[in-house]
Amino acid sequence: MFEWIAAAMSQGGYLGVAFLMFIENVFPPIPSEVVMPLAGFLAARGQFMLPIVILVGTFGSVLGATFWYWVGFRIGPVRLRNFAERHGRWLTMSASDVDAATLWFQRHGGLAVLIGRFLPGVRTLISVPAGVARMPLGRFLVYTTLGSLVWIGGLAALGYVLQSQYEKVSGWIDPVGTAVLIGAVGIYLWRFIRQSGT
Repeated sequence: MFEWIAAAMSQGGYLGVAFLMFIENVFPPIPSEVVMPLAGFLAARGQFMLPIVILVGTFGSVLGATFWYWVGFRIGPVRLRNFAERHGRWLTMSASDVDAATLWFQRHGGLAVLIGRFLPGVRTLISVPAGVARMPLGRFLVYTTLGSLVWIGGLAALGYVLQSQYEKVSGWIDPVGTAVLIGAVGIYLWRFIRQSGT
């Protein structure tokens, strides 16, 4: 995969960086922890300009996040509530849980979207509940852009500073992503077992 990412960036230039970050948000197996440090490294070598790399990376990321927001918006709270009534055991939530989560997200969702942009494994998925809860698009875009800009800027800057050692960035972040994923699976299993016992 790394060779494909490097080739897309070399051949596509800034457009390649934006495309990779868009795809990273739509298909999470392509990690921003690889894409943006590599772009920062190439900027240090003079192939790119670091501020433009950060801007186009952020643009691609926000575009991908908006796709998932649209998916959540299309599902909407009514459809999700109906689904929870029929298959709530597998969602580990009831229709009333959907109502409570939607209400919470309408009140505090901006902070959730902002923080979610920094968490591997959550970064993509956080856009779906924002859409389901009908968070205003403008508000969603502000928080998503701000979080994406800080995250992507940090990754690109680390790649720029580390230069040929840029691959270390992924090594530092991977344990965090693994811990978040294990935590999410653990919470899901706990809720599933608890709900099955009632």
